Amino acid sequence: MKFSVSRDALLKPLQLVAGVVEKRQTLPVLSNVLMQLRGQELSLTGTDLEVEIVGRLPVTGVDLEGEVTVPARKLVDICRSLPDDAELKFERDGERMILRSGRSRFMLSTLPTNDFPNQEEADAKASFDIPQAEIRRLVEATGFAMAQQDVRYYLNGLLLECRPQQLRAVATDGHRLAMCDRDVPGINVAEPIQAIVPRKGILELARLLEDSDAPASVVLGNNHIRVSNSQFTFTSKLVDGKFPDYERVLPKGGSKEIYADRLELRQALSRAAILSNEKYRGVRLQLSDGQLQIVANNPEQEEAEEIISVDYHGETLEIGFNVSYLLDVTAVVASDQIRITLADSNSSALLQQPEDGDSVYVIMPMRL
Repeated sequence: MKFSVSRDALLKPLQLVAGVVEKRQTLPVLSNVLMQLRGQELSLTGTDLEVEIVGRLPVTGVDLEGEVTVPARKLVDICRSLPDDAELKFERDGERMILRSGRSRFMLSTLPTNDFPNQEEADAKASFDIPQAEIRRLVEATGFAMAQQDVRYYLNGLLLECRPQQLRAVATDGHRLAMCDRDVPGINVAEPIQAIVPRKGILELARLLEDSDAPASVVLGNNHIRVSNSQFTFTSKLVDGKFPDYERVLPKGGSKEIYADRLELRQALSRAAILSNEKYRGVRLQLSDGQLQIVANNPEQEEAEEIISVDYHGETLEIGFNVSYLLDVTAVVASDQIRITLADSNSSALLQQPEDGDSVYVIMPMRL
């Protein structure tokens, strides 16, 4: 196995693949990256048994095809430390991989490729092509609401729901919910198909996707999801569980509608959050005709007060929320204005774009 490649061409796919590799592994081979040389193409594979990423790149000077596994972190560190325009020459020598660049030489240990796990092929329940920017929008609009290490393991991930001509993403941690829909003409399913992608898989996928119209192919199987394009193939196991009936959580019949400048609201919330209780992060919203007062205080008897003008006409209302949840939503709503719909001081808030929005957000109130 022998080939040459520029440092710049190798580093980006190598970093993406190595990102999935865990530092502490029960199986030694899982801390390695699998390098496979076929013709003039090199593929790099990293996995932690839950998520697998394969990166592909063209190489030159191929003398002999083959495959080998080498330590992922060490290879990344070596490539990072070499000059930007360095040319790297790889050559297998028995149980070692030799990397030469200029006057530098590195000998890396290898492990048998037979020990490297293979993700099985997914039986497709749904398959379609979608612009990368569309998947990226779904993840960015909802991913922040995923739970972290919740005992309800099915919340530690993102629900992807294939609907006829539409892809929906839903995430909730039990205190808030985020939902986003994108039109995808290529989805031809008779009824909705659901898949819960684990949190780590979603975070890795977000790193891979570009904000472009370049297409990606998505295959949804019984227990795997695969997303691929010419540069990479991403495969993740799915969470084996049933996602809650999220449509029941969406508040209905809220009569109080507030229209606010999204940026002005976000800045006011950010300032008030500085003096909120560090543990509970609560703020009080006091709503009256034409204005919204935001109040935060903490155990040190410190207090912050912000007043902004809003488009609201109705009776006064006081309600408490976790300020972090409000800030997360105001960061991803893709419009200058934001609409907040409330029923009373004990009901959840519905946040969305005033018109033609692709996302809906629900935040449960706090008792303050």
